[in-house]
Amino acid sequence: MLSGSKWVMANLLYGSGLRLMECIRLRVKDVDFSYNHIVVRDGKGDKDLVTMLPLNVKNSLHRHLQEVNTLHERDLTEGFGSVYLPVDAGAGKPVVLLPGWSQTVAEFKYQFAGLHDSYRLIALNMRGHGDSDKPEFGYTIARLSKDLHEVLVALDLHEVALLGHSMGCAIIWSYWELFGAERLAKFILVDCAPCLTANPAWSSAEREAAGAVLTADALYATCNALAGPDGVDTTKSLLSSTVTRAMSEADQAWLLEQNLQFPRRHAAMLLAQLATQDWRDVIPRITLPTLIVGGQVSLVPWQSQAWIQAHIPGSRLEIFEEHEGGNHHMFIEGAAKFNRLLREFLG
Repeated sequence: MLSGSKWVMANLLYGSGLRLMECIRLRVKDVDFSYNHIVVRDGKGDKDLVTMLPLNVKNSLHRHLQEVNTLHERDLTEGFGSVYLPVDAGAGKPVVLLPGWSQTVAEFKYQFAGLHDSYRLIALNMRGHGDSDKPEFGYTIARLSKDLHEVLVALDLHEVALLGHSMGCAIIWSYWELFGAERLAKFILVDCAPCLTANPAWSSAEREAAGAVLTADALYATCNALAGPDGVDTTKSLLSSTVTRAMSEADQAWLLEQNLQFPRRHAAMLLAQLATQDWRDVIPRITLPTLIVGGQVSLVPWQSQAWIQAHIPGSRLEIFEEHEGGNHHMFIEGAAKFNRLLREFLG
C-alpha cells in the first residue's frame, strides 16, 4: 500500500498522464492549483505541455508542498538547502558543470548547445550565485563542496564527470578531500590556480607555479572594493582581465550581468576565502582521469596548470592560445575547440 509522497507521485502519474521523469522533475512553479493544471517542461518532442491536475491528489499535493517548504525554511536557517538546479538536459553519461566565482550556469550555454546530444549535462548555481538562494552564510569552499555532494546524492548520480571552471575546481578539490572518489569518474579542471595568494617568501618561479597572482594586501583591497560602493566597477575591472581582446562589448556586458546576480558583499566574502586556500597538498592525491585546461594569456598563469598536470598521474593538459580564446573564459571564446576536447576526454 502506497502512502505519503509515493502515493502522490503514483496518482500524478495515473491521473495526469505524466511520465516518470516528468513527475520526478516537476517544479513547484509549474503546478497551478487555481486552474487545476500542470505545465510539463521539455516534455515529449522537447515541448512544454499542459495537463490536468487530478482533483483526488490536489489536497495531498498541496499539503506535501507545505511540508517541504517548512523543511526548506529550516534548512536555510541552518545553512543548507541553497543549491538551485536550473539546467538538466540531455541523456547519457552525467557531466556536472560548476561555474567559477560569481559566475552562473548561463555561461555554459555553448556546452549545453554542443554536447547535450551525447551527455546528461547538469549545471549548478552554487548558493548566492545566479538564481540560487542567497543566505547570509555558508560562503566557504568546504560548504559549497558539501552542497555539491548533497546534489549528487539527491539526484542519485554515479560515475559523474565533474567540470569546474575557476572556483569550480576548488570545489572539486574540496570534494576530493572530504569525500574522495564517491560517485565520481573523471575531472575536468578549467583554469584555477592551486593557490591564488602568494607567500612573500616565495620566489617568482614558486608564485608562477602556484598561480599566486595576488598579494595579501591586493586581495583584501579588492575584497573591500567589491563590498563597497564601487563594487560594480571593481567587478567590471576584474572581468576585463578574464577575456581576450576579441570579446565584444556586448558579451562583456552580459558576463557582468551574470556576475552581479551574486550580491557583492557575499562575493567579497567568498573571494577572500577562495584566495587564501592552498590546494597543493590535495592535488597530487587525485587518482581519477583528469583533463586540465588553461589559457596562454589567462590571468591564471599557464605554468600553474602545467604544475597541476605534473602532479596528477596520467592527466592531460591543454593550453589555449590567445587566438583560440585562450584567456579565463576559453569555454566561451573558444567553445568549438573546448567542446571537441570534452568529447574526446569523456568518450
